[in-house]
Amino acid sequence: MRRKLILKQQENKKEREIFQYFTNQKIRFSLSSRLVLLVGITVAVSVIVALLLAWFLNWLIPAFDKLPPAVLLVLFSLLIALAVTKVFSHLFFESIKDMREGMKRVADGDFAIRLETKSNSVEIQEMIAGFNLMAKELGSIEMLQSDFVSNVSHEFKTPIGAIEGYTTLLQDTENLSEDQQRYVDKILYNTHRLSTLVSNILFLSKIENLDIPSNQKLYRLDEQIRESIVALETEWSVKEIEFDVDLDAIEYLGDESILHHIWDNLIGNAIKFSPTGGEIRIQLKQKREEVLFMIEDQGPGILEEAKKHIYDKFYQADTSHKEQGNGLGLALVKRILELSEGTITVENVQEGGCRFVVSLPVKKY
Repeated sequence: MRRKLILKQQENKKEREIFQYFTNQKIRFSLSSRLVLLVGITVAVSVIVALLLAWFLNWLIPAFDKLPPAVLLVLFSLLIALAVTKVFSHLFFESIKDMREGMKRVADGDFAIRLETKSNSVEIQEMIAGFNLMAKELGSIEMLQSDFVSNVSHEFKTPIGAIEGYTTLLQDTENLSEDQQRYVDKILYNTHRLSTLVSNILFLSKIENLDIPSNQKLYRLDEQIRESIVALETEWSVKEIEFDVDLDAIEYLGDESILHHIWDNLIGNAIKFSPTGGEIRIQLKQKREEVLFMIEDQGPGILEEAKKHIYDKFYQADTSHKEQGNGLGLALVKRILELSEGTITVENVQEGGCRFVVSLPVKKY
């Protein structure tokens, strides 16, 4: 990790040098001055070429003599000016369009994007160099932040495990008063929450540094989903939730060790937000080159504004269930699906609740 940080700092230094180089370039004419000059030249060239074309057509086709010279001049000048303007606008403004798309990707958290330009304009080259430097710096900040959180979480793991272990021993102690038993239960509950949070942070840090899933093998995807439902029985049985499950028998080539986090999180969220006595619908289907997983609950749904942030780390749209989670579940799901080349969408159901749809590509083996 330290080597990655050193390499990142070296890359940032190089980007700063490039940016400084273009910043120090002496510009004889500003971009606006050159544009004004270019427009003037375009108009002059258009008029001259239009006059020559009008003269040539009058010589070639005598019928053109009937048209007023001013009409031919305006017509040809307009056509030539439009063509020349189209060419030069592409040269000048293509980099600005690339910049706009790059900014959108940076806003979505993609700090690895780098822009290039073929423009000879120093201002545009300086703008592109500044954008690349900004993306580099933001990427470094994100890496530092992730490393800090990961390292701190790792240091927390051992003492939290010790507290949880000793509290479990206290829970079995005889002659505890009612208040003492309640305190022990609360300590155990909160240390378990902290332990889960630390485990999720460390796992998220691990998969964020992966480029492709490892340990891919062929396994029964429907059986894995059934195992997730059974594993969460203590949660859905308390709320008396019914399941409507329709799973096709599907053999899937993937990383079984990380894909189960998708089903655990989505089913766990559906249980958490479903009302007592509600129903959760789950489907698994294969359609040509993709596997589709759908889960639908009868909860309160998700606000439109919240949909933009539900995959952000530590974001929780419904604060009433804050104690039941840590805001990392959907971030994990999103990252695992990115590694697996899959997608996830969410929409509110008209009758109430929300529906998540996961799509995974079918890989040949």
